[in-house]
Amino acid sequence: MEDPAHVVTFGRQVHSKGILGGSEEAGRHIGYLTKYLTKSTGEVVEADTTRQKDHHDRLHAELSVTPCSPRCAVWLLYGINPKGANGKTTPGHCKGRAHRRTTLGLSGRRVLVSRKWSGKTLVDHKADRKAFVLEALAAVGIEKPAPDPARLVWRKVDSGDANVPPRDHLVMHAISERITWKAEYDRALLAAQSPPDLSATQGVAA
Repeated sequence: MEDPAHVVTFGRQVHSKGILGGSEEAGRHIGYLTKYLTKSTGEVVEADTTRQKDHHDRLHAELSVTPCSPRCAVWLLYGINPKGANGKTTPGHCKGRAHRRTTLGLSGRRVLVSRKWSGKTLVDHKADRKAFVLEALAAVGIEKPAPDPARLVWRKVDSGDANVPPRDHLVMHAISERITWKAEYDRALLAAQSPPDLSATQGVAA
């Protein structure tokens, strides 16, 4: 076999791995890139104004008293014994990178997940928020009946199902529903902030 008359090369080949946006894997890789490419907030963000400097000071002060791990000595400030505490553990003095001024911008978990310090999961927090909103609405006479799951059947929609409304109708219905919810909640907040209506003639005999 004869050698080709012309050979064209396009440089070194690179093996690229696709990552779906919004997936758990994408978030993990972005975290790693942020962590290892940015070692100090001063390398990419310089406080040029007094406002930026004050913001950095407030952030540093807040994270100085925010526990960063189960072994963090900051827990002692809140009356909680950290894991592995001994006689040399000083309340509020942790050498973790999360508390250092130059590493405040690093990606990563700065505090324990809520279920480890509150005993609640995301589902529990969601239920608490829902109960708070329902209580606020009930205070102004807006009652939201609890849905009966037994009356509903959930299934995936088959392609070409004639009973499914157009997508733009579904989107507009969802937007309208959320506008209504927002208006009801705003009404409840205004009612809670308004002073009681005291009549000047209240208590006066006719």
